[in-house]
Amino acid sequence: MHWLKNRLGALALTAGLIGACTHATPTPRNEAGADLILHNGKVVTLDAGNRIVSAVAIREGNILAVGDEAEVQRYRASGTKVVDLGGRTVIPGLNDSHIHVIRGGLNYNLELRWDGVPSLAEALERVRRQAERTPEGQWVRVVGGWSEFQFAERRMPTIAELNAAAPKTPVFVLYLYGKALLNKEALRVLGITKDTPNPSGGIIERDARGEPTGLLVAKPDALILYSTLGRLPKLSPEEQVNSTRQFMRELNRLGVTSTIDAGGGGQNFPGDYAVGTELARRGELTLRIAYYLFAQKRGQELEDYKQWTTMTRPGKNGDLLRPNGYQVGGAGENVLWEAADFENFLEPRPELHEGMEPKLEEILTLFAEKGWPFRIHATYDESISRILDVIERVKTTRGMEGLRFIIDHAETISERNLERVARLGGGIAVQDRMAFQGEHFINRYGKELAAHAPPVKRMLELGIPVGLGTDATRVSSHNLWLSLYWLVSGRTLGGTELNQPEMRLDRVTALRLATVGSAWFSGEEKQKGTLEPGRYADLAVLSADYLSVPEEKIKSLESVLTVVGGQVVFAAGDFASLAPAPTPVEPTWSPVALFGGYAPGSTSR
Repeated sequence: MHWLKNRLGALALTAGLIGACTHATPTPRNEAGADLILHNGKVVTLDAGNRIVSAVAIREGNILAVGDEAEVQRYRASGTKVVDLGGRTVIPGLNDSHIHVIRGGLNYNLELRWDGVPSLAEALERVRRQAERTPEGQWVRVVGGWSEFQFAERRMPTIAELNAAAPKTPVFVLYLYGKALLNKEALRVLGITKDTPNPSGGIIERDARGEPTGLLVAKPDALILYSTLGRLPKLSPEEQVNSTRQFMRELNRLGVTSTIDAGGGGQNFPGDYAVGTELARRGELTLRIAYYLFAQKRGQELEDYKQWTTMTRPGKNGDLLRPNGYQVGGAGENVLWEAADFENFLEPRPELHEGMEPKLEEILTLFAEKGWPFRIHATYDESISRILDVIERVKTTRGMEGLRFIIDHAETISERNLERVARLGGGIAVQDRMAFQGEHFINRYGKELAAHAPPVKRMLELGIPVGLGTDATRVSSHNLWLSLYWLVSGRTLGGTELNQPEMRLDRVTALRLATVGSAWFSGEEKQKGTLEPGRYADLAVLSADYLSVPEEKIKSLESVLTVVGGQVVFAAGDFASLAPAPTPVEPTWSPVALFGGYAPGSTSR
């Protein structure tokens, strides 16, 4: 993998970002031939003309040419590798604008995925099989990526079913940001008894005798779920490296070539970023990763940011520094604990802390002074109004010229606040949380509001930059195709209609949000997200044609050939010989070794 060390090895996290490869520059047509030519395909360029061509040529990590067979084949030289695509569709590599890829990578090998599993019976069978192979001292844990509405039974598991599936192995099942289910053995290991008091911010459900049932309920936020999950065993440092490699490969398998890490609870800087640094040193990164720093301790946010802004700066990464600046890195999505609302649609909308504005203004003033872009978690319009008030004051008093900011989620944002975001020059990162929680949203807020949650089409009409993501992995799946399915179909994973056809996006527009749209959020919209000369050679060859498959089939799409920086990082089927050999999963009992990641309808791969 020395090629990745050459291309990505300079991306040490201590410099402020991982993942932006050598800055792209157009290659003159009269220079040396291509390193790689892909031809006889359906190449969706997403350029200004939305051209669809048949071939693409790549040289030194960048797109050299796209066009018809004759135009591209003239770049063929004696050393050019030529791949016949057999008519398959090629798209720019997917770019998840909001994912917790660093935290997810540290834990991926520990987690049993229910992502895409079609029935509760199969989900429980996975628990049973994994419990049999999990060593003493370890857990079976299901951490997000599923909804009961995806199951044929359309219900959650019961504690009794978890006890029957794993009578001797502790089991933790996270359900959205609302609940966690613990089997009897898990309660014993954690020492949760009749005498255990409810922790701050959560409830231990009890039966008529006062005994804990195994259900933990988040009230008013998810602290009880985070803190319980944090008590479970972790992988060793070397296993975390392996786990991160496995997670990157899984994302590559789904056609993802770039991600933006939005921070995350329990993800501390710089300690938890050491694995990324090590992978960069080894030349084993197979994703472009830009990251934001997430405030970890309530009341200490400003002090942390003052320290972090001296350790790392957006716009600088050795020889990648450019006059126009790469706005990669920065702060968020939790900028201030008191300014975050949690999207637990099982509970009423939370109010932001009454006195949060002066604290947020002080932090945003620091970002304006340091040139730090930021993103801020805001689900509800009431929260967004207060946050935008602060942003407007900072912009007026300190100036924020050229400083990009992002509102994350924005499910219930109003027309007035959309116009404010547009006027202030902000962007909005949207995810498919409604595909997982839409039924709960409808029950609490009604179908009319759900039809515009969030109003993506209106954002685009107002010219607001919009990036598509997953928010994986504690609620939604890491499969970005589910987000595309949600935008195109207007439906939840369970088939519930959220909005009418006139509110949905066409497939090309949706795809643009998952590629070049997301690139705006790391300041790289001129370097990636389209297939045209001079851009990064990041692309995915699909298992089926995204533009024509039935809507339900969008959820099952994956890549059969994924290229990052001109190099193959994943390949399957007819192209398998082009890919590096997969790294064996460690530890060997990991659920990933048996079940893999997102694989609908299959108990093993």
